[in-house]
Amino acid sequence: MNAEKRYELCVAGLKSFMDSCAFTEVVVGLSGGIDSALAATMAADTLGPACVHGVLLPGPYSSQHSIDDATQLAKRLGISAQTISICEPYEAFAKALATPCGGKLSGLAAQNTQARCRMVVLMALSNAYGWMLLNTGNKSEAMMGYSTLYGDTAGAFAVLGGIYKTEVYELANWRNNHIMAGSHCQAVSPIPQNTIDKPPSAELAPDQSDETSLGIDYATLDQMLYAHIERGLDEQALLSAGFDETQVTRVLARVRASAFKRALEPPSPNVDFYA
Repeated sequence: MNAEKRYELCVAGLKSFMDSCAFTEVVVGLSGGIDSALAATMAADTLGPACVHGVLLPGPYSSQHSIDDATQLAKRLGISAQTISICEPYEAFAKALATPCGGKLSGLAAQNTQARCRMVVLMALSNAYGWMLLNTGNKSEAMMGYSTLYGDTAGAFAVLGGIYKTEVYELANWRNNHIMAGSHCQAVSPIPQNTIDKPPSAELAPDQSDETSLGIDYATLDQMLYAHIERGLDEQALLSAGFDETQVTRVLARVRASAFKRALEPPSPNVDFYA
């Protein structure tokens, strides 16, 4: 299945879900990263730019280039975009939780609190205006539990939930070179090249890198996940296929340990990877 067909399946899945729930507009957090950029582009193609409401949610570790990339994406798509900083609410939580958390809110608790502040803002806008919150997570993150429960796992529908991280890049590059047939958005090359080129990061800590946090590069991870999830290869079969033993052990353990998170992930389109 080529990139165009997979892109069409994602868009069709979003349209079908929204119609079934009587939603006509979406709100989406714009981080400046590749996932939110592709999700917003798919929403604009599905609904038209006027029905997509972007929100920049800079926090204490947000980079200027991510803010610039998110702003440029919104301009290229022609969608509305507003900026609501989470710094003040995060600082309030950090102060309130310092003593209960042992003197200081730090580490994973601090990172996840930032993600949950963002979702509080997005859900408030969703409730205030009747916009559907669009989830921007992908399948690689879901399988690895690389997300914040009640944070970036929130949303009514995960338009990228059926595709792996490396495929997100593939579809982003395809869309930058094509306008989907029947699209309600005629933007050419909507996703800034810097968004595609820069190393992916959740920007929840200084100099954070997603691949460093995961302990494996996305290309290798997706090959392993596809073999395990889609083809059913167990640990021994993965080792026989040539994957590194340490990585196999770590990845499969994390997949098993993240099952409780996946149970709370929003629905997503059914898209076959590498089909």
